[in-house]
Amino acid sequence: MSSVHAVEVSNLTKIYSGGVVGVRELSFNVYPGEIYALIGPNGSGKTTTLRIIATLIKPTRGALRVFGVDVAREPLKARSLLAYLPEEAGAYRDLTGLDFIRFMLSLRFTGRRLEEAVSEAIEISSLEGGLKRPVRTYSKGMKRLLALSAVLASRPRLLILDEPTAGLDVERSLQVRDLVKRYNRELGVTVLLSSHNMLEVEYLAHRVGMLYRGRLIGEGSPGELKKKLTASNLEEVFVKLKTTSGG
Repeated sequence: MSSVHAVEVSNLTKIYSGGVVGVRELSFNVYPGEIYALIGPNGSGKTTTLRIIATLIKPTRGALRVFGVDVAREPLKARSLLAYLPEEAGAYRDLTGLDFIRFMLSLRFTGRRLEEAVSEAIEISSLEGGLKRPVRTYSKGMKRLLALSAVLASRPRLLILDEPTAGLDVERSLQVRDLVKRYNRELGVTVLLSSHNMLEVEYLAHRVGMLYRGRLIGEGSPGELKKKLTASNLEEVFVKLKTTSGG
């Protein structure tokens, strides 16, 4: 495996108890500074893959590195390089939004750097006076913005986002996409994300990997895939790839 990649996945397989297959023999690479999107229907293996990369679950077999760090052998070192936003990101219900931000960022920073990160997260969240309220009073969209603000302000080398705009209205979704794109462009943050929103993927991703039943059935830039499959959008690309792969 080469250290020139931000993420290297080689023959990754995860089989859950009962024989349920999460992913099977999955291989792909993400380059530093790239936004790479995994797309596919529910059960295709997107979340399983992201959770393995984030060190939350162990693979059955296969190799995985994050900026050259073997995730299985050095999970703590790998975690120091990344931040993960799950699809259902929880927050401590009895904390205020501000206390939640401070707590999450204190896991990575101290002193002046912590205060700078907290200020950055406050600006990102755009929740203003809402940050003084307990998280239990927040809507789903507010909780999403709160969690995302802490993740972005942590300034990871690798940002892993599972359905980043889930639960957000159109205006907030546009805000989140622009934030992700800005952090990628201006700070060089590498982004690995999953999304059901194909317009979102086309707007954000440099390359996409299409998953079906735990396997990679197609990969390339949105433009390349549409041209190759003579498709007008990524939904059509997926349907054609699924058909040719025997799905």
